[in-house]
Amino acid sequence: MISRILGFIRDMLFARIFGIDSGTDAFFVAFKIPNFLRRLFAEGAFSQAFVPVLSDYKEQGSKQALKLFIDRTAGSLAVVLFIVTVIGIIAAPILITLFAPGFSSEGKQHDLAVQMLRITFPYLFFISSVAFAGGILNTHAKFAIPAFTPVFLNICMIAAAVWLSPLMDQPVVALAWGVFVAGMVQLLFQFPALYKLGLLPKLTLGFKDSGVKRILKLMLPAIFGVSVTQINLLLDTLIASFLTAGSISWLYYSDRLVEFPLGIFGIALATVILPSLSKSHSADNPIEFSKSLDWALRLVLLIGVPSSVGLLILAEPMLSTLFQYDAFSENDVHLAGKSLMAYSVGLLGFILVKVLVPGFTSRKDMKTPVRFGIYAMVANMGMNIALVFPLAHAGLALATSLGAFFNASLLLFRLLKDKVYKPGKNWFNFLVKIIFANEIMALFLYISVDTSQWTDWGALDRSLNLMMWVVLGGGVYALSLLIIGVRPRNFFK
Repeated sequence: MISRILGFIRDMLFARIFGIDSGTDAFFVAFKIPNFLRRLFAEGAFSQAFVPVLSDYKEQGSKQALKLFIDRTAGSLAVVLFIVTVIGIIAAPILITLFAPGFSSEGKQHDLAVQMLRITFPYLFFISSVAFAGGILNTHAKFAIPAFTPVFLNICMIAAAVWLSPLMDQPVVALAWGVFVAGMVQLLFQFPALYKLGLLPKLTLGFKDSGVKRILKLMLPAIFGVSVTQINLLLDTLIASFLTAGSISWLYYSDRLVEFPLGIFGIALATVILPSLSKSHSADNPIEFSKSLDWALRLVLLIGVPSSVGLLILAEPMLSTLFQYDAFSENDVHLAGKSLMAYSVGLLGFILVKVLVPGFTSRKDMKTPVRFGIYAMVANMGMNIALVFPLAHAGLALATSLGAFFNASLLLFRLLKDKVYKPGKNWFNFLVKIIFANEIMALFLYISVDTSQWTDWGALDRSLNLMMWVVLGGGVYALSLLIIGVRPRNFFK
């Protein structure tokens, strides 16, 4: 939560200092490419492959064998990341052309994006190493350090925006340097916790190690299955590069608001449940495995549905409150609001995918999420083409949302079909209660909130009113649940 709040402060500063133009579009692409690869390989495929194997070593092997496995994995990962980073820096012009073909190959925007990508690409090396360290700590139930680490990215980028950007010929390039420094700081922050566990890696080449081979075997097919949402978001950027200038930035700011509940709750829940499922599978305890999934899915609906409803109804008030200052105009609020409403529709789908994929990867089944991920990606591309013409950038966001639900549905039905997941008691009653409480909250907010005057207020009035309606909406939802018999003890035993 601290990280996400600082992230909002960061984005508010970006909107105020840099506004929305071709330069910010160039930075968001230059930042998105290593970030995309980080989520795809490090936090996505690598983590999903590494944690189950690590759990096996922890549960079934000696401390010495565990340490040797970690050393060899760290050394092998470092070599791969170094090679990829060097290739990325050299091939930056090609990558920008591939990921943002709408940027003219000979234009200033393309050249600026290439310059910034060469600065940001090493972030992939650092942050992938952070994800490796986080996997070790999470498996040992040390969740606080990995959870707090992203705070440093926001601190470094805020510092770059405030103090470094005024000193540069191209102020927006300062943000790229902020990303680079943040990568190093985040990695160094992991070292004390790893040292305390006695698991600070000693880099050792280990491509022939049986454990490393298992990771590679599991990792290759997991790339698509785990991170299909990120691929779809990147495809949005690719198509948006052909649209009106500012489209990439509108998608970025609306995506940032969706990332708030997704990051605080969805990713946190997925981070906690993967080691739990892996442990249950290693212990051959299918009942506990199913119970963990059931608990997680109920929590997803309890928190994910009202978050989605709130974002949908309060889209423009949130954007106006957070970003409409100086260079960020009322028109930007309106256009970013369209894509935020479209993304909010898919928030529940995004969270479900995060929670359901570990139901496969914890059992070392990487092929099924891959297949479903490819289906969802193809469907998303088809919907992109169908929706971008009538809805412009908002159509891309809506296609991503629908693709997430399609992917989540495929994953859930397979877990049910294979009887890996057996729903607990009273699911129908629970669903009815969740729907009822959200309908009451939505009706309350729709009738009560007058969004037409929001952009005319100053920062204080906007902030106070937004806080008031968020608290009141959450209060109405909680009260509705209590009235119809839903109690916190049902989820936090």
